[in-house]
Amino acid sequence: MKIKTLIIDDESNARDALKGMLNYNFPEIEITGEADGVFSGLKAIHDLSPNLVFLDIRMGDGTGIDLLQRLEELNFSLIFLTAYDEYALKAFKYSATDYLLKPIDIDELTEAIEKVKKNMLHPGFDVQALIDNLKSDNTNEKKIVLKTSDSIHLIKISSIVRCESSGNYTQFYFDNRKPVIVSKPLKDYEAILPASVFFRSHQSHLININKIDHIKKQDGFQIIMTDGSNVPVSTRKKETLLSLLEQI
Repeated sequence: MKIKTLIIDDESNARDALKGMLNYNFPEIEITGEADGVFSGLKAIHDLSPNLVFLDIRMGDGTGIDLLQRLEELNFSLIFLTAYDEYALKAFKYSATDYLLKPIDIDELTEAIEKVKKNMLHPGFDVQALIDNLKSDNTNEKKIVLKTSDSIHLIKISSIVRCESSGNYTQFYFDNRKPVIVSKPLKDYEAILPASVFFRSHQSHLININKIDHIKKQDGFQIIMTDGSNVPVSTRKKETLLSLLEQI
């Protein structure tokens, strides 16, 4: 199956470089059009109905986010392009949306396209999460995308009670829903989730401090969470935890 692909970037050299990489390395990619800005990009999406869009973050007449917010429906897969690492990391912190830094690395491009091919049945899901997060300045209202082997979950960060490491997997526990296990290590989520709310109490545990019910000091230091779970605290983390709780 050919993947109908649209490239939206205001730099013609960047479009040409990406086209060359795609044509040479990915026979499944069919480049059906190009655009150089927000308004030409909107028209191209409407006229061409692509399966995949490569979208520059910053363009002459606006941003890629401006373009997305003008769409009534997100029915295509998306890979952002950016030369601004700091901007990209801020925008994609909680969403699982893919982005590539310019100049584009072929290995990173290959990985991004493989992800697109695996998620063709759920186009636009992670993009909607990104847009929702950009509309809210409140951390408690932001959402994180968790992808399992057979489904995609859009979760409010405030509903996460704790995360527990299981090798290269992380199990998420929530207020009122079944746990979700994701094939990424706990350290990845420690880096993503806000440090003001989530605390690494132990090598295998990351907890939402707002979901602490009480702390047992006898028989070792133990945290009892609002869901009744018992979480250990490593010796070297005790004082840090107590200081953090005093700031709430």
